[in-house]
Amino acid sequence: MKVDYIALSIPVFFILIAVELGYALYKKLDYYRLNDSLSNLSQGIGSQLVGIFLKTITFFGYLYIYEHWRFYTFPNTLLTWTLLFLGVDFFYYWFHRKSHQINALWAAHIVHHQSEEYNLTVALRQSWFQSGFAWVFYLPLAFAGFEPIMFLTVSAFNTIYQFWIHTRAIGRMGPLEWFLNTPSHHRVHHGSNPKYIDKNHAGTLIIWDRMFGTFQDEEEEVVYGITKPLASWNPVWANFHYWADLYSSSKNARTYADKIRIFIKAPGWFPDYLGGVQYPKEIEISNYVKYSPDYDQRFKKYILITFLFTLSLSSLLIFINSQLSAVQLIACSLLSILSLTSCGVLMEQRNWSGWFENVRILFWTLAPLTFYGSTFFSNLIIINTIAALLSFAWFNRIKRN
Repeated sequence: MKVDYIALSIPVFFILIAVELGYALYKKLDYYRLNDSLSNLSQGIGSQLVGIFLKTITFFGYLYIYEHWRFYTFPNTLLTWTLLFLGVDFFYYWFHRKSHQINALWAAHIVHHQSEEYNLTVALRQSWFQSGFAWVFYLPLAFAGFEPIMFLTVSAFNTIYQFWIHTRAIGRMGPLEWFLNTPSHHRVHHGSNPKYIDKNHAGTLIIWDRMFGTFQDEEEEVVYGITKPLASWNPVWANFHYWADLYSSSKNARTYADKIRIFIKAPGWFPDYLGGVQYPKEIEISNYVKYSPDYDQRFKKYILITFLFTLSLSSLLIFINSQLSAVQLIACSLLSILSLTSCGVLMEQRNWSGWFENVRILFWTLAPLTFYGSTFFSNLIIINTIAALLSFAWFNRIKRN
């Protein structure tokens, strides 16, 4: 039976986030900012929702090759699980490394690196579309003959392992640093300091970085984020901004060959006539200012409640999506994404945030229509309409005052 271990781990993730947050508050450490944390969690929610639609497609590719083209059938033994663990971790390293070295792949993976903080919410900050191509890197395992459910199980635990290493609360870990990916190693990976860029691509085992020349020890203070800060809390823009940059650059390229190279070369590559390769610059930590625009604090409670509503709806969708029709699933997913986007633009105080939020509330009242004919349709409409009207009144009262 196919079990979504990542989805089942979500409650544990939030418990550990609460523990780390409590520790940071007790120690008076500036590990968390509300705007950044909500942005990170928004990306995680969106990734899970989009993943509902992508998982079947990506799993089918592995399954098809296993059923029709495998060279061998590995038995369900401890040795097989061990080999599969090493294989998944090995191919994860190469997927991760190439996601930093090829612009078209970096355009998706960049989402995970946009946060200028480093805490457990960053672990949940995932690209919405990365899973659409990541599975290709693991196809050798299907050809080899590793059973698909076993592969999904091992790859899920590889992902789960990486959650806890997104923290500053844990320092060096002694001898474990030699073979395991640890918080110290992964802090390096998230650094925008030139010496830290494109280092430590490991999933579980750091041995691959040591073997293939991409290992870097944690030395000077890490500056987190990307070399050209996103400067936005909008989750949709976060997933498309680099694509927009690539498209703009390709338009300026003079030849079709250079237009293609823009997408397949490493980040920072440009033709000589567009300035040539742009290398990351050294960072003056004393002058570095994190993105944190002021916004009307009267919206703070409103944004938090909207976010918590969206988190609840999205969590429900993740666990019961198989019981919904395609129309219902699309409508509820769109409502979640609209809500996350509205929270982001309200924290940015965009000029259009007011009308966008009112459109979201309108969509909120219409989404339940997709459940017409179900036994609880009438009650859902009544409850949802009352909640939407209260939200509309509260939001516009804040705006007027």
